[in-house]
Amino acid sequence: MRAALRFGALRTAALRFGALLAAGTLSAALASCGAVSGDGGAGKTVTVFAAASLKAPFTALAEQFEAGNPGTTVALSFAGSSDLATQIGQGAPADVFASADAGTMAQLSSAGQLEGPPQDFASNVLTIAVPPANPAAITSFADLARPGVRTVICAGQVPCGAAAKVAERETGTTLNPVSEESSVTDVLGKVISGEADAGLVYVTDVLAAGNRVKEIRFAESAAAVNTYPIAVLRTSRNKELAAAFLAAVTGPEGRQLLSDAGFGAP
Repeated sequence: MRAALRFGALRTAALRFGALLAAGTLSAALASCGAVSGDGGAGKTVTVFAAASLKAPFTALAEQFEAGNPGTTVALSFAGSSDLATQIGQGAPADVFASADAGTMAQLSSAGQLEGPPQDFASNVLTIAVPPANPAAITSFADLARPGVRTVICAGQVPCGAAAKVAERETGTTLNPVSEESSVTDVLGKVISGEADAGLVYVTDVLAAGNRVKEIRFAESAAAVNTYPIAVLRTSRNKELAAAFLAAVTGPEGRQLLSDAGFGAP
């Protein structure tokens, strides 16, 4: 059993939710404490599709959620947001989707895939990651376009790739990357392995990588901020448990884990 998240004991929560149900305030209750009513979701699984950049805080949150709701399982799937959205559109059995940008979530909303309006829960900023020794002597965004510099970015359809395009526009720099990856974690991996001289990633990725990379900040990154939305999916087979997990993400415990990982407020 994983470490506990103190959303309150399920029995207490069930009594509380019974009263709230009578008052017609179930949605507000779920949003406030992230607990599950009735049998507490025991024996049930909530499947969460989340942007790759959310791996660390969502893994910790899932562990705590399971401990706070005994018998439940949180199945996490991390990848590029656009890839996950495509899988959902093709019928993948997910209950919750957390995207690294509003545009990808809007596509699912337009397709009628969401149970309700998405909620913004975090933000992230683009930055430059280089190997610790910085072999290409990168000091600015413009350096990424120098001949011979092996720069890696996310593909344009991925949120971090869209943010990179914003950065190019803001800096007046056109990049010629040696590779475009389907997720920001793949970009980071190539910097860490030495396959790239520099990569455009999120500040949370640099924080998570520790001394395996060095961060080179650039002022124009302020224009390349992504807001992360989360939503329960229309095809969810366990909407109550899905709503409880969403409430955990947007509640105080989720906010703390996201802040510890370097994410900003939405």
